[in-house]
Amino acid sequence: MSDSTTPATRRLGRVQHLLKQIVYGGNDGIVTTFAIVAGYAGAAAEGPEKVGALAVLVFGLANLVADGVSMGMGEFLSTRSQRDLYRSRRAAGLSRFRADPDAGRDEIAGLLAARGLPSEDAAAAARHLSRSPELIEDIRLSYGEGIADMRLARPVYEGLTTFAAFLVFGIVPLLPYLMLEDDHDRALILSVVATFGALLGLGLVRWRTTGVGALVAVVETVGVGALCAAVAFGVGALVGG
Repeated sequence: MSDSTTPATRRLGRVQHLLKQIVYGGNDGIVTTFAIVAGYAGAAAEGPEKVGALAVLVFGLANLVADGVSMGMGEFLSTRSQRDLYRSRRAAGLSRFRADPDAGRDEIAGLLAARGLPSEDAAAAARHLSRSPELIEDIRLSYGEGIADMRLARPVYEGLTTFAAFLVFGIVPLLPYLMLEDDHDRALILSVVATFGALLGLGLVRWRTTGVGALVAVVETVGVGALCAAVAFGVGALVGG
């Protein structure tokens, strides 16, 4: 038996994992793009029209695509490396356990005892668990080495999901400049509103997918965006002023 999880469990875990990629990719996209908008706004001594909507759009879109590709590729390489590490460590552990089951049982008993289980109960549990070498190795990797189970990981899907989320959410701060080319003041105001609305939505999604408290998830997500925007605006004002 190589995988004790059911198809439904695997699908649910994969969906939850992809939702996390959407949250984090989307958050980075919004913050990165709005930082450009805020930076240009701060650089304008008499209002954002001095810089021009075209400059905001050109640099914003260029940065959005370049960073989106970088984020997607980074997620792909990171996930693939973690999955390869997990597979190699798991295969090596299974090989060791099958070569010396007694040592494997003793190690698991020690890990369970370290988690608070009485020694006798830990030894008994290890004997029962040893009937499934795969389960023994899952416990050892999780408790002993702190390596997360990466069997559900799909590097290509996760990289593409991060890239798509980055682009979809990252373009939100630029949409007002696309629709209101001749009203720069209003475009900036709408960009701020749209950005923080999107951050609020991502905070709520983060709450639903991670189990973090709703208030904490929203405040942290919106707070990070506000902080980045404030820093970008300040730098723009310092350089442009």
